[in-house]
Amino acid sequence: MKTLAILMANTDVSDFADKHPKDGEKFTQLIMGVRPDWQCDVFNVVQSVFPETLENYDGFMITGSPASVHDGDEWIEKLEKCVRDIRARNIPLFGACFGHQIIAKALGGTVRKNPSGFVLGTVISKNITDMPWADQLPDMFPLYAAHLEQVTILPEGAIRVAQNSTCPNAGYVIGKSIYTTQYHPEMTPHFIEALTLHLSNKFDTDVIKAAQVSLKTKVDRNVFAESVAQFLEL
Repeated sequence: MKTLAILMANTDVSDFADKHPKDGEKFTQLIMGVRPDWQCDVFNVVQSVFPETLENYDGFMITGSPASVHDGDEWIEKLEKCVRDIRARNIPLFGACFGHQIIAKALGGTVRKNPSGFVLGTVISKNITDMPWADQLPDMFPLYAAHLEQVTILPEGAIRVAQNSTCPNAGYVIGKSIYTTQYHPEMTPHFIEALTLHLSNKFDTDVIKAAQVSLKTKVDRNVFAESVAQFLEL
């Protein structure tokens, strides 16, 4: 059995967010869908709540967030330091979307806005590097997306493992201690559909229509979750 710390970075306190499970619960459900005996502790890092001792945990996961890694808030600076501390201790760390970006920035990479604009819906990436913990992933695999920024320069020592036409660095690894994706394996079909509807008055009709069409391609969360679990078991 593994004990994981979920570092919840989502800053959304809207009525929409209140109607849906928090990211801590989503990531807990994601990993327990394939490892039901594992324990997950959630830390609201936006409120500067962090684990007192990193060594109490077998692995860490950093969630997504509508915040930008460039916002300069105190909690973001603390999270970057936490990333470096986890890396220094060689404890497995997984990051999704904002998590993917903050890990890169904390370790010397670069994060910039996507030239193609906001990405929403189902995105299919190509798995371009063999990972011993992800042999169950197909060469082309779909995940749900909701992001404006992305990693443009990988941190030192990182190897690109996934890419597509709008995101060259859709996922990367550093040794056997860091594994990331730009996307949202924790999202359910119900949630991404609700999110797309919620955002329909904030983006051009073309963006929303393209997202709705893309959502006809369903995502099997357990396939990607299994890769995360196997990574955390290394």
